[in-house]
Amino acid sequence: MAGNELPQGAPVDPVADPHGAAPHTAAEERAQWRALQGDVEGLADVAAERGRGLLDAARLQAQTYVEQRKSDAAQSVHDLAQTIRNSGRDLGDKPNVRAFFDSAADGLEQLGSSIERRSLGDFYSEAEAFARRAPVAVAVGTFVAGLIAARFIKSSSLPPEAPDGDARDSFRA
Repeated sequence: MAGNELPQGAPVDPVADPHGAAPHTAAEERAQWRALQGDVEGLADVAAERGRGLLDAARLQAQTYVEQRKSDAAQSVHDLAQTIRNSGRDLGDKPNVRAFFDSAADGLEQLGSSIERRSLGDFYSEAEAFARRAPVAVAVGTFVAGLIAARFIKSSSLPPEAPDGDARDSFRA
């Protein structure tokens, strides 16, 4: 249907108003139809704009949440590195063990700094690149994660109830 056409079945002959007003001509009907189309298009534009606004607000809130979680994760890694470094200091009489603790702490501090400076897009790109480089490792990791999730779900489910009249019911408190 073209933008200025009346819908099929729309009256073209003069129609009497139910409130007793003068009958409408075909030109008046077309004008009313065009006005109605304009109103509907205006409403559609407003709805689309509000939808974009809601989408932008949701995106901003999600980014803020991810940045906060990323900052929390980086701080946790830095705290763990400091704890490991402090544990190594307690082993002052064993230089090889202390060097191991210091090396682990240095690696964790680098990881924490890396988490802080990278964006979510960077993490996604790196994960995608890893999946392309080592698809078998990703498949095995996914399979193992699925097995672990299945075991967790199975162990956390409630045991099935015994049918009425089961002999074990007499021993229950």
